[in-house]
Amino acid sequence: MTDETAGHWRGWRAAAEAALYGPDGFYRRPEGPAGHFRTSVHASPLFAGAVARLLCLVDEALGGPESLDFVDMGAGRGELVTGVLAALPAGVAARTRAYAVEVADRPTGLDHRVEWLSAPPQGATGLLFANEWLDNVPVEVAQVDSSGIPRLVLVREDGTELLGERVSGPEAQWLSRWWPLPAEEGLRAEIGLPRDEAWAAAVATLNRGLAVAVDYVHTADARPPFGTLTGFREGRETRPVPDGSCDITAHVALDACAPLDALPGAPLDALPRALLVRQREALRALGIAGARPPLALATTHPAAYVRALANAGEGAELTAVGGLGDFGWLVQPVGIPNPLT
Repeated sequence: MTDETAGHWRGWRAAAEAALYGPDGFYRRPEGPAGHFRTSVHASPLFAGAVARLLCLVDEALGGPESLDFVDMGAGRGELVTGVLAALPAGVAARTRAYAVEVADRPTGLDHRVEWLSAPPQGATGLLFANEWLDNVPVEVAQVDSSGIPRLVLVREDGTELLGERVSGPEAQWLSRWWPLPAEEGLRAEIGLPRDEAWAAAVATLNRGLAVAVDYVHTADARPPFGTLTGFREGRETRPVPDGSCDITAHVALDACAPLDALPGAPLDALPRALLVRQREALRALGIAGARPPLALATTHPAAYVRALANAGEGAELTAVGGLGDFGWLVQPVGIPNPLT
C-alpha cells in the first residue's frame, strides 16, 4: 500500500482485498501460504489421497467420461493438486485434466499436467475442490453501536478501526437472514454475501460433477457473538492488520452459501441442494479412520505396523474433534447424485 492509503479509512472488504491480493499482497509472497499456516493438505498426504478417492467416486457417478476435470480452487503452491494426481489410479489419472486456480504466479517445477489459472475453467466435468478458499474471500465487518444499530467497521492499514455508516441494502438483508445481531453494543458479524456470490460463481463453472468447499465453519444455530476476523503470521494467530504482512481470514457461514438438505424448510434457489458435514465425517466416508493398527501386526509385519501407526496418527489429526475434524465440507452436486450420501 502507498503512504496515501496508509491513513485512509475503508471497509474491511476493500482493505483485505488489497492486503491479500494486491501487487504486494500476502498471497503473492514467495513463501506462499504454507509459510504461515498449516492446512489439512500440509498435515498429511492422506488428505490428498481422500480427495483422489472422492474424484474417483465422481468419475463413477459421471459414467467414466473421456476427460475428467479436477479444479483446485485457491491452490496455494499446488500442493493439493500434485498430491491428488499422485494418488489417482493410473487409468483415472490418464483421463484427468488438472487445474490450479490461484492469484500468485505458477510455482517453478510444478507438474506439467497442471494448468495454472487465475479463474476456474468454464464447463468443467468432474470435481471442483476449494480447500480453505472461501475464508480468504474478503467480507465487510459489522458492529453494533451504542444505539443498537449495526454499522460497517472501517479500518486503516495499521489495523485501527472505527464505525462507519449503517449497514444497508443487500448486506443488511444478508445479516437479517443469516446473522441477525441483537441490539447489544459491541456485537460483531462478518457479512458473508461476497462468499455466497463467489461460491455460486464457482459452482456455475461446472457442467456436471461435484463442488466441495472445505473451511472453518459456523452455522445459524451458533454464530460467534464477536465474529471471527483474525490474522496469521509465521504459524501463529495474530491481530489482523491489512498491510500485506499477514493472512486475514474469518470463518465461513457455509450454510448461507447454498440450499442445504440439512436445513428443513430452506428455500429452493437456482443452485442444486447441498450437504454440509464435518470433515471427520467426510474423511471417514472416504476411508480415513485414524484408528490404531492391531498390535499383533507389530510382531508379524513390523515395518507395516510402523507405517500403519504413522497413518493412524495423521488420520487422527485430520479428523480430530476441536481441530481439523471440525472443519465443514459443503458438498454440492451438479447433475449427479451426491457420492458422499
